Amino acid sequence: MALGGLVLGVFFTWFVTRARVGDLQQQITELDNPNAVADLLDALPTPGLLLDGVNFIVGATTSAQALGFKPETVLPQTELIDLAIQARQTGEPSSAELHIKTGLQGETSWVAARAALASNNKILITLEDLTESKRLDDTRRDFIANISHELKTPIGAISLLSEALIGADDDPAMVKKFSADLHREAIRLGALVQDIIELSRLQGAEVVSNAQLLDLSHLIADAVDRNAFLAEQRKVKIKVDAPRGLHVLGDQEMLVTALKNLIENALIYSDEGSQVGIGLRQKYGIAAIAVADSGVGIATEHQERIFERFYRADPSRSRQTGGTGLGLSIVKHVALKHRGDVQLFSQPGVGSTFTFRLPLASEQSTKDREAK
Repeated sequence: MALGGLVLGVFFTWFVTRARVGDLQQQITELDNPNAVADLLDALPTPGLLLDGVNFIVGATTSAQALGFKPETVLPQTELIDLAIQARQTGEPSSAELHIKTGLQGETSWVAARAALASNNKILITLEDLTESKRLDDTRRDFIANISHELKTPIGAISLLSEALIGADDDPAMVKKFSADLHREAIRLGALVQDIIELSRLQGAEVVSNAQLLDLSHLIADAVDRNAFLAEQRKVKIKVDAPRGLHVLGDQEMLVTALKNLIENALIYSDEGSQVGIGLRQKYGIAAIAVADSGVGIATEHQERIFERFYRADPSRSRQTGGTGLGLSIVKHVALKHRGDVQLFSQPGVGSTFTFRLPLASEQSTKDREAK
């Protein structure tokens, strides 16, 4: 009975949502006033675009902008243009599942797209991002295999150390040593589990539907604050040059976590008394956050793999610092989720600079936020 009620509730919610989308699309189709159409766009529960007769984006929902579509630009994806042309020619809605390229790296996204003819030869396109669901099975399988391998080491060490501790009850010096080693492995295991949980959460997070307009200077300040204790502990100074007023659309906690990981990484691999620099700049509609250290640097042969899950350029140093091999993987995942990327420049013995790049929010998004 309870299961039947749950199924009925899920179906009713789905039906109401579909009806709401259809009703909004019908209202947009019937309206002649462009301003009224633009106002209705933001009421859509899915990413939506409004195109004029030459496929110029005259309106885009916040979630569509988070996907990489900017108002007042020509629609760059030929696949969506073809869908719009088909809707114009037939006068009937057209739909398809498409591969489209978005973001700074032109990464491929899988979307369910629907184009419908609106007033004045305009086209309304609604999108559903299917990328994560398409990748989910492969990611889950690989992730579980990696986790199983990585957890064996600290769990095995804890088991051996506990046995040694039991056998050394008559030797206080050995008890103290084994206890310290056991404590270190327990901390390492805790950090590994925490990073696994964090990465798993990020893989399931939905950026598009939860996107907010965020000031990058505030995100950087929050990330620096979360590393204040580590910086003091390692006696490394953090210098920040991050002007205000550069905005992106995204998930605040995810972005702060990524920046926090980059800064933490720089602090861990910096020498005592040195400095970590953080700079924020923008060019051609792209914000670049650079985190630079003067630490040990990364050898060329490791640089291409440094963002892989559980990869460690120097396993022995990672054991000393408590590194899990997931910090930079989380950074890359967050960047891709926000249609951005992360770049590395490093020289052994000189230091490393990680540059976290994101598309800036459109001026219209910023004005709309300021007007509220």
